[in-house]
Amino acid sequence: MTVEYHPIKLDAPSSMSLRAFATKYSGELSKDDAKKLLKKNQEKMRKLQVRLHAEQKQSLLVVFQAMDTGGKDSTIEKVVGHLNPQGCAVHGFKKPTDEELAHDFLWRVHPHTPAAGQISIFNRSHYEDVLIVKVHQWAADRVIDQRYEQINQFENLLHSAGTRIVKIMLHISSEYQRERLIRRLEKPSKQWKFNPADLVEREHWDAYTSAYETMLSRCSTSMAPWYIVPAETRWYRNVIVSQILRDTLEEMDPQFPDANFDPDDYKIDSLS
Repeated sequence: MTVEYHPIKLDAPSSMSLRAFATKYSGELSKDDAKKLLKKNQEKMRKLQVRLHAEQKQSLLVVFQAMDTGGKDSTIEKVVGHLNPQGCAVHGFKKPTDEELAHDFLWRVHPHTPAAGQISIFNRSHYEDVLIVKVHQWAADRVIDQRYEQINQFENLLHSAGTRIVKIMLHISSEYQRERLIRRLEKPSKQWKFNPADLVEREHWDAYTSAYETMLSRCSTSMAPWYIVPAETRWYRNVIVSQILRDTLEEMDPQFPDANFDPDDYKIDSLS
């Protein structure tokens, strides 16, 4: 079974408007078929992860960004939660510590990029420093303007060292965010996720939209493309993200290394 999927891939700098892209989409795919395809993609990703780990030459970095309530946590859980944790790590980037603020903005990120044979998932990322920092003007405009090119150079460095980079923006509308915040507030099992500060950030929706558009325009490259994924139909979101990651790993095509011994020289039955 295959599916025609519709994330928007941005792999070159260009001006753009997020309002032009749908936030809710499911195409011709049914929910049942999507579940089957997600499982199929997960099984293939597991096999490719084993080969990636054995090969020890390439690595994969997956960056997730979204507005609050955009579904980063649930997407990561549903799509990559099945992978072997020995070879896949999830890192979240929240408010910088005093030690992190004493260094350049990429200092806290670089240690969490994947080693050869590994997969790293970023739940938020270095892009916070051109998003929330820009919206709240916590850095001078000239500093933020420099960061776009510094991020591109950083990602180019990772790419040249064998790291494949996939960046996924989970795209939602203001109306959807409002519904999710209400759900968090009204449902007891979701109240732990509610943060009054989210209401403050929601007041900056237009500023965040503008910051995202600039980020996408300035930091979409062939070596580290951005994908805009319609995220309001969650089962469709999950299968689309799984398809992007499966396709990426298949393009990387990791291979089992040749044995450095002759297997015929060893007989298990002869071992004491």
